[in-house]
Amino acid sequence: MMNEPKSINSAVIYLRVSTEEQVDNFSLDTQLEICTKEAERRGIQINKTFREEGKSAKTITGRPVLIEMLEYCRKNKKSVDAVIVYRLDRISRQTADYLGIRKKLAECDITLISATEPTGDSPTEKLVETILAGFAQLDNDVRSERTKNGMRARFLSGLSTSRPPLGYISKDGYATKDPENWDSVRRGWELMASGKSTLKEVAEYLNTCGVRQVIKGKRYQIIMQALSRMFKNKFYAGIITSEKYPEEVKGQHVPMITEEMFYRVQNIISGRYKCANLPIVPRRLQNNPDFPLRRIVKCGKCGTPMTGGWSSGRKNKHAYYFCRKRCGEPSIKAYEMDYSTVEHLRAISPTEQCLNAFLAMMRTTYYKRVSDLKSRKERAEVDLSRLYEMRQALIQKNLSGVYSDEVFKEQNKLIEEQVASVRMTKDDELVNKYNIQSVVEFMRAKFSDLGKTYQESNVTQIKVLLGSIFPSGMVWGYPGYSNQHISPLYQYISHFGDDNVSFGDPGGNRTRDLLDENQMS
Repeated sequence: MMNEPKSINSAVIYLRVSTEEQVDNFSLDTQLEICTKEAERRGIQINKTFREEGKSAKTITGRPVLIEMLEYCRKNKKSVDAVIVYRLDRISRQTADYLGIRKKLAECDITLISATEPTGDSPTEKLVETILAGFAQLDNDVRSERTKNGMRARFLSGLSTSRPPLGYISKDGYATKDPENWDSVRRGWELMASGKSTLKEVAEYLNTCGVRQVIKGKRYQIIMQALSRMFKNKFYAGIITSEKYPEEVKGQHVPMITEEMFYRVQNIISGRYKCANLPIVPRRLQNNPDFPLRRIVKCGKCGTPMTGGWSSGRKNKHAYYFCRKRCGEPSIKAYEMDYSTVEHLRAISPTEQCLNAFLAMMRTTYYKRVSDLKSRKERAEVDLSRLYEMRQALIQKNLSGVYSDEVFKEQNKLIEEQVASVRMTKDDELVNKYNIQSVVEFMRAKFSDLGKTYQESNVTQIKVLLGSIFPSGMVWGYPGYSNQHISPLYQYISHFGDDNVSFGDPGGNRTRDLLDENQMS
């Protein structure tokens, strides 16, 4: 004898619509109307209605109303005979999830009814249900694949698939210059590329300019962590990258910086780039034009840096330098120390012959560097082409499945480090930045009479001048200077002999010295 069909007297209704399905013919109200009419046609009483809006059917995770409905059915399985849905894909578009939910309902002896599709408990009806659930997943997978293909096609065409970074805005699907922040962000890159600014200093500069990063609609000040991520983004150099795709594509947007500047910043951040050793001048040192030698000149007795001050006389004020520890030595009149400084600098100024020899050597070295640089750039271009070919081959092997994603990331990182190193070798703008003749004329004017240079300089320039010649400071010996330690670089310039180098033109043709001509005559 065949089993009697289960009597269905009461049910709950489950409604769901995703964000992209918010259309009139597929709204929750439309689903409710159709489900209610199906219940009336079958003579089923509705106990409760569950409404879930704006939730995807790809997985059950993140669908609290569905979980609430299943829990309600479990607790009230004696009074609930069925769950009515507008269509089976309202439960899930994943076949495995759908079958799992149907099994849970069956364990509670609850039937799943679709108001628009054939459903039931017979073997044929169950087969049809499974096929319909499979078609729902197929439709979902096709949509997902189309979306992925569209995103990949957009990426390969050079268009960003995410929000453009700081300094850019999105307009009609394209990344364009942000008129408010473009110049400030570009200046931030230039400051970092100079090697003289830290991440903190660049962040402070951008914040002072009013640059803000927007997160979920709220504006925040720039912090060093965000700035570090920004400086690693190749988008600024006109290159589109993605965590999803291995390729690097030339973008359709306007680059903010050159590729050379990008790799220079990478080397600076990683510590591979070492700037020239420049004289260090304390930042917080207040520059008082009345006392330019303050903290540069040290007390010859105790070694404490001297400070300056004014002393009131009967009619006028007088400027003095004195030891900060007041070690018992007398104060020195400012004009006396200033005069001694001028005379001391003149005494150590290089002779004309030494200066000519050094400048000739510098000129020769410059032209040799230009020649070497040209050869080095040519070699670097070959190395870069080879590395780019290696990276392209690596990408193809990853796409074809020869290399796993982990192997690809590891090998690509090694190639990227080599590219950065070659770029740093290729990117030497220092030689191109200066006119050698202007440099020679400047050095001749400044070094021929250091005393005069001192007198013509402002307080900041004086500190740089004296700091470069006397890195350990100057010692006042009561009276006059004593035991001065001169920097090795300046010693090299001031004692540069003409017996070690032939000065003149870059070809090495020696220019006859005027004094020698006079002696010969």
